[in-house]
Amino acid sequence: MIDIHFGPQVCGDLTSAASREWLVPDGLGGYAMGTVGGLRTRRYHGLLVVPGETPASRRVGLVSLDPAVTLPSGARVRLGAHEWSSGDVDPRGFELLERFDLVDGLPRWRWRIGAVVIERELAMLPGRSCVAVVHRLVAGGPVRLELSAACTWRDAHGERRADGPTPQVEPVTDGAVVEGAYRLAGPGWEPEGQWWLGVHHREEASRGLHPEEDLWYAGRFAGELERPGDTVSVRAWAGRLDEEPPPAAEIVATARRRNRQVVAAAKPADPVEATLALAADAFVVRTGGTAVDVVAGYPWFGAWSRDTMISYEGLFLCTGRAEEGRELLRAYAATLSEGMLANTADTGRVEYNTVDGTLWFLHAVSRHVTVTGDTDLGDELLPALRTVVEAHVVGTRYGIGVDPADGLLAQGAPGTALTWMDARVYGVPVTPRTGKPVEVNALWINGLAGLAELSELAGQDADELWRRHAQATASFRDRYPAPTGWLHDVLDAPAPAYPLGGAALHDDDALRPNQLLAWSLPFAPLEPDEPTLRRVATGLLTPLGPRSLAPDSPEFVGRHRGGPAERDGGYHQGTVWPWLIGPYVDACRRGKMSVDDAFIGIEAHLTEYGLGSVSETADGLAPHAATGCPFQAWSVAELLRVRRKGQ
Repeated sequence: MIDIHFGPQVCGDLTSAASREWLVPDGLGGYAMGTVGGLRTRRYHGLLVVPGETPASRRVGLVSLDPAVTLPSGARVRLGAHEWSSGDVDPRGFELLERFDLVDGLPRWRWRIGAVVIERELAMLPGRSCVAVVHRLVAGGPVRLELSAACTWRDAHGERRADGPTPQVEPVTDGAVVEGAYRLAGPGWEPEGQWWLGVHHREEASRGLHPEEDLWYAGRFAGELERPGDTVSVRAWAGRLDEEPPPAAEIVATARRRNRQVVAAAKPADPVEATLALAADAFVVRTGGTAVDVVAGYPWFGAWSRDTMISYEGLFLCTGRAEEGRELLRAYAATLSEGMLANTADTGRVEYNTVDGTLWFLHAVSRHVTVTGDTDLGDELLPALRTVVEAHVVGTRYGIGVDPADGLLAQGAPGTALTWMDARVYGVPVTPRTGKPVEVNALWINGLAGLAELSELAGQDADELWRRHAQATASFRDRYPAPTGWLHDVLDAPAPAYPLGGAALHDDDALRPNQLLAWSLPFAPLEPDEPTLRRVATGLLTPLGPRSLAPDSPEFVGRHRGGPAERDGGYHQGTVWPWLIGPYVDACRRGKMSVDDAFIGIEAHLTEYGLGSVSETADGLAPHAATGCPFQAWSVAELLRVRRKGQ
């Protein structure tokens, strides 16, 4: 894997250290997460974040273990880091960090206090909500190490305040149980019990959200580090509290060994591919410990069917996980209703509210059978997939249906945003894209051809599917090219002066990246030509992938910043989406254009924000600072897929 490490110039600078985040997942949708400098900048940061019934219904448990070292002289040095509502940062343990490493996906810190060097390693037990934190004396000593446990038990999207109930902490062997929900265990436990008031989260403040919470100082662990090699370790776990996990050092070794196996199973061609293979592993989870699913992004997203299907090939087929992928596809097929794939919202409700998620599902099944040769799965799912086409032909929810005049797929209903550009501000869609969106119809044409092939492999008649494919393809080629030199983004859209369903229609020629799918998909309706792709790249391409809208558009928003309304308003109005590097590279390759330099910026990004991973979004204007989730499934999956495809 690529070497990710930082010395004192980064670790000791608060801005630099606090803007780089690490993630250690548990395989269930929970995680440990924080920053290089140890400062918690988000409400979502913690050492034990526990998944609920769905990955998005997480709860924060153990927030931090703040180290303090008592030297032979009697001096006490605190190594933690907290920011307070007063603006103070205290303690400032990051100033004593001499190195941070991400080794096999696991974070490692090294503090130097003169001749004394202490190292911390952290890991989660794969498949269990359990974290182990190991502290080792590397040089110097003897010293005494204390670890103050800051705790809470709350929804990951909120905060807990001292004016509410005091957390219940019950003593048990070697530690305590907090709120009956999770257990702490380690040496020399001494209960305390007081509120730490006004902890500040700078990232939440920058997102226009409530930035403060109060933490419960439950107690501290302590142990002697007399000679190099001595350790003091703490474990925290949820779930089966009476079932003690393995020793902390064994948990670290188990996690490291598993991560190496994950990378080896992907058979990476180079260190970048190895890093992406391990990054991809974070998103493949067993919800409830049993069903395979995909977390769209950390730290706040759960499972979303569109994200899952766009990510499918990169997460499963490029990493040696085809059997798990097969299981996932079968489970998602069972959710089809009126020809639409369920989109499980982060609220836990099952909703049917995307026009493209189902079409990406057709694509994922087709790619699975093509790549693996698993025709048995194709045969099994074929009846369900045929109902998708039938339902779209006659029409289904939200005005989704085939226009018999041209064979293209239309969509739209008042107040809805059914494409991947689905942001809303105060409930009003920013980009409803009512009509016939370009990528939706590229996916429709691609899905018809893929389903026709699956039908023929099963020995079934595919003439009607090919007829519909031919009609839609001819209409696409006739209608989507715009006088501007690129493709229309939406055909038959309501004119701005008319409400949905009004008399006037127009074709929207805004320069957006959605048209890339018209050239990139396996059964794309168009053959790419270099002049058109050059125009698209000139207007949209950045070092981290394409923008969602060209900068010369009146609606362009260059900075994805501010409060929720401001951020959602700019989400698809110029913000960069790294996942689109996949369609862009595919289109260029089909057009015989070189993409040798397409990955330079996004590969450098692997050490800039979410360490070893790719962010959800970035600013449309230079320097294209990352925004959104630091760890995003489709961003990682698409980069891995197109890099591997080019090997």
